[in-house]
Amino acid sequence: MKYWKKLAAKDLDERISLALGENIDYKQKISLGLPASRLDPKVFHDDAAFLKDTPLLRCYVQNPNHIGCHTFGNSESYFRGTQEIERETIELLSVDLLKAEENSCDGYIAAGGTEANIQAAWIYRNYFIENHNAQNNEIALLASTDTHYSVAKAANLLGMQWYAVPVADDTRTIITAELNRVINHAREEGIKYFIVIANMGSTIFGSIDDPDLYARYLEQNGVVFRIHADGAFGGFIYPISNRESNVHFGNPNISSITLDAHKMLQAPYGTGIFMIRKGYMQYVLTKEAQYVSGMDITLSGSRSGTNAVAVWMILQTYGPYGWLEKINKLLYRTAWCCDELDKAGIKYYRDPHMNIIAISAKHIPPEHAIKYGLVPDTHDNSPSWYKIVVMDHVEMEHLDVFISSLRETREEAVTG
Repeated sequence: MKYWKKLAAKDLDERISLALGENIDYKQKISLGLPASRLDPKVFHDDAAFLKDTPLLRCYVQNPNHIGCHTFGNSESYFRGTQEIERETIELLSVDLLKAEENSCDGYIAAGGTEANIQAAWIYRNYFIENHNAQNNEIALLASTDTHYSVAKAANLLGMQWYAVPVADDTRTIITAELNRVINHAREEGIKYFIVIANMGSTIFGSIDDPDLYARYLEQNGVVFRIHADGAFGGFIYPISNRESNVHFGNPNISSITLDAHKMLQAPYGTGIFMIRKGYMQYVLTKEAQYVSGMDITLSGSRSGTNAVAVWMILQTYGPYGWLEKINKLLYRTAWCCDELDKAGIKYYRDPHMNIIAISAKHIPPEHAIKYGLVPDTHDNSPSWYKIVVMDHVEMEHLDVFISSLRETREEAVTG
């Protein structure tokens, strides 16, 4: 690992304090033009004694605005200290987690995975229009039926068609014959350019799409495409748990990746991450944002620099080996639960490198789903699947109680 290190609390505090010292201090510097300030001191007391021991809360109080993309061009100098921490975070994740070459990726801390996925679609749409003279109705999104609903949002917002590729019910893998059929159907409807959103941990199943499968069939059909990997859930676990993974920047077929720190990393909500190979961010440069240094280049515009600091703190607190140990603990609990489901004869789907278990709804009485907080694949109709996500708060005891309850229900049904 080049950038990902384990740091002591004292080192974290010193680094964040240094960064905040490089940001604007509204108390010490006259600043008449910024439409911003620290958090309101009448509500958020910036002289509270406990703040000296909590660098992240000090950052919240100072309220840095990270508008723009700090790996690309200029940025607002008022917040250069915490912007540098965000740049470090993007480099750490792209290089040490996702196998990119050094200084080869741009990126920023987004409001979540939904924004990051839409950012990717926005960039590639504009790229096709500017570089290939494409018409909007010639560009389409391509994703599996298990994909996140942000793909539907992106299609709606950007005025593009979304083509869904069916997956096998038992393996959740893309059906190759269907992929070929969908591509040909799209071409017949005039589509010449494809924006692929490949799952790195789908929402309900935790399933993984093979980006090389998409690439192979699109190349065979002679169309232009770019592939974005949606690792909003799996991005902080799958590249570590599966050493044979091909869902990373070391794979030339992948141009951009989404992560969500507010899921596996347990960062504050509103902390997604968007990363893309250099050479693409400029396609969404908003030239009308002339009053912003470097102009804006993100979907969200103004955003909290504190969330970037939170991601950096979590990563550096664990270090790569501490994070590996945490992931392995969750995978062990997940595997134990699956073994117990096997013994009970209960149908489920689980990728062996992920901590999501999707259980067939026919085995789950509705009252059990409510009691144990299971999430269905649909709230509108009769669900086909309920999922368990083995997060940090899900203990072995919780899983044992759940499995025992299922066994008792099944035994009662048999004995009548």
